[in-house]
Amino acid sequence: MVAAKTMTMTTAPMRAIATVLALAALVAATGGCKGKQAAGGFTPPPTPVETATVARGAVADRFTTVGSLEAGEAVDIAAEIDGVVKALPYPEGGQVSAGTLIARLDDVQLAAEAQRAEALRDQSRATFERVRAVVDQGAGAPQDLDDATAALKVAEANLDLAKARLAKTRVTAPFAGTAGVRRVSPGAFVRAGTPLTDLAQIDRLRLTFSVPERLLGKLAVGAPVRVETTAQAGQVLEGKIAIIEPQLDEQSRSARVVAHVDNPGRLMRPGMSASVALVLDERAEALTVPSPAVFVTAGQTYVYVVTPEGVVARAPVQLGTRTPDAVEVLTGLSEGQKVVTAGHQKLYDGAKVAPMDAGAPGQGAPGQGAAGQDSAGAAAPAAGGSH
Repeated sequence: MVAAKTMTMTTAPMRAIATVLALAALVAATGGCKGKQAAGGFTPPPTPVETATVARGAVADRFTTVGSLEAGEAVDIAAEIDGVVKALPYPEGGQVSAGTLIARLDDVQLAAEAQRAEALRDQSRATFERVRAVVDQGAGAPQDLDDATAALKVAEANLDLAKARLAKTRVTAPFAGTAGVRRVSPGAFVRAGTPLTDLAQIDRLRLTFSVPERLLGKLAVGAPVRVETTAQAGQVLEGKIAIIEPQLDEQSRSARVVAHVDNPGRLMRPGMSASVALVLDERAEALTVPSPAVFVTAGQTYVYVVTPEGVVARAPVQLGTRTPDAVEVLTGLSEGQKVVTAGHQKLYDGAKVAPMDAGAPGQGAPGQGAAGQDSAGAAAPAAGGSH
């Protein structure tokens, strides 16, 4: 009993001493760790990010809108006189050249009138020759020669009128183009002005569209345009602005613009709607960065610039024109700088990063969409969250 009690009393102080020593060691370790953090002994690992180099490239301000295609020339072919249609020899829906016979009207009566007028002209000419010979010999009065001269002129005018009426029995194409379907049949009696068919020139089309007043200063006659239609997907036509109307529409505050567009193969047809794109301005040496490099915080656009030491700094930038996969930087960056294109979420000023080059401007980071441009090619802040 005495021995057991002695052992118990000896063990208790030893356990107390061990506990105190353990607590002291823990306090010393904790204090030492804090001292190292305060002294900068502990640093988080660099954050992996993708980067791209600020480079120079061509940037264009583009304007896109919807317009309408019209025939280069289009008319309704109509009879100019009353008559019976004798023939319609033109190819319906086919190509005709200028002067091609479209319709022939009954010309029996008008041909006879022309022959009568020609005979009267010949008679008046013979009378004029006789009177002139007499007057030249001094045997006739000058008044007789004046009368004969006037009669001859009237006869010649009557003949010209008769021939003109006769010519109107033959209706011809005023220009080369594509003829439409016939609207009357042979044997029909038509009045003057009755449409017989239509004719359109579609090898060269007119494109009409509207441009808002704020962009008129950037337009010029001769500027190139590109035209596409949903009816001919993948087909692009080239043209040039031909007319800029001097007056604006008071309701829309826009001006009507007409462009001439070549139509090889006659793929496009008058009446189609068309997507119009034209370049307002182009800069060959603009600074550009990939669209994913730009983010917005409190209404200000920023990028993260990677320093040679591998540290990032948030830099405010002013943006210009957007392209499908890059954006123009007007101020805030210099050529050759590295910017972060992926991994913004974990960054802050002064953060250490492990850069991975994502390529030249225009090659966005994986999983991030490229920013598009607005219809006028104007700059707009890139979408992004606060950091």
